[in-house]
Amino acid sequence: MTDSNLTPDPAGENDRKPDESEFDQLHELIDQLDDQISEYQASLTQSAPPVDLQSPTTGSSGIPLQNSIPMSTDDPRVGDVPRWKFLHLALFLLTFLSCFYKGMASGSPAILNPFAFPLIPHEILMEMLWNGFQYSFAVMLILFSHEMGHYLQAKRYKVAASPPFFIPMPLLPFGTMGAVIVQRSGYADRKKLYDIAISGPLAGLVFALPVAWMGALNSEVASRAKLVGQSVEFGDPLVMQWMYELVHGPLGPDQVIMLNPLLFAGWVGIFITALNLIPIGQLDGGHILYSLIGRRAHVVAMLLVYGTLAYMVATRNFQYALMLGLIVLMGPRHPPTANDNIELGWFRVVLGWLTLAFIVIGFTPVPMVIP
Repeated sequence: MTDSNLTPDPAGENDRKPDESEFDQLHELIDQLDDQISEYQASLTQSAPPVDLQSPTTGSSGIPLQNSIPMSTDDPRVGDVPRWKFLHLALFLLTFLSCFYKGMASGSPAILNPFAFPLIPHEILMEMLWNGFQYSFAVMLILFSHEMGHYLQAKRYKVAASPPFFIPMPLLPFGTMGAVIVQRSGYADRKKLYDIAISGPLAGLVFALPVAWMGALNSEVASRAKLVGQSVEFGDPLVMQWMYELVHGPLGPDQVIMLNPLLFAGWVGIFITALNLIPIGQLDGGHILYSLIGRRAHVVAMLLVYGTLAYMVATRNFQYALMLGLIVLMGPRHPPTANDNIELGWFRVVLGWLTLAFIVIGFTPVPMVIP
């Protein structure tokens, strides 16, 4: 790396004696360079913690970065993550279409045949298209606000991060696996990491909770016996059960709430947010917990990994197997920040624990049951 500060001072040559040998001049120049390099390395050490060689710095994708030395966010070498604008736009549109397609079926596992659309009565087809638009618009709004919460905070703190990558998945009843941003770890200190991590879930819930509430207001109660074999039944977290009770009163053991596009979108937004708040590794909850308790978060993460594995084996419910595998591949341990010793302040600490507590009312261990 070339640094203009390493250029030797020409004034030093004027101070030399006329009879000084060429070898002595070269030796003096090397000493000057060595002193200035030492000063530069010392300045980096003051703004970055020691590097843990056993835990290389990784991005949110879990891929080790070529330069594993955490730098200050003011370092001129800290640039933006490369942005493939066409790829971002293409994934956004594909995810919107994927959600639109699944929204037309209102959460049904059935695969719609587009070639059969001309045979569907006009009124029913228009209703299906309207359902698809409502669902896809609401889901994309929730996901976009979540990821932009991360991205805008990263831009505020000049931490290298990419715009959102949306993940289309038309084979899932949701139509998507959410969205991610790629952020280089080790560039943010404890407080900045906390602010970037917590902004996503809070921004997403600003839209997810009202969307779910509007869906609950327009929902209908049906008998479970009449729906056997006709649709997917989604497990409702506590927060949605409270909404149903406020709107419809206590439900009977054989009663279920019929899905509508907004209710389905709200459910997806709440579920994805709660899933991201699980305090493991590079998930939002992992960032928040590490900001709150430091390296002790590694113990919590490993207990959750082994506890989830034991739960899946005991209950034979393997719906989280793929996610658990991805978490293990990325690494459940959280890498150190640029400065783990910065104080968060009481407000951030309280808000952090309250946000993590949303898992209790927003997460469901059995997200869906297909009759």
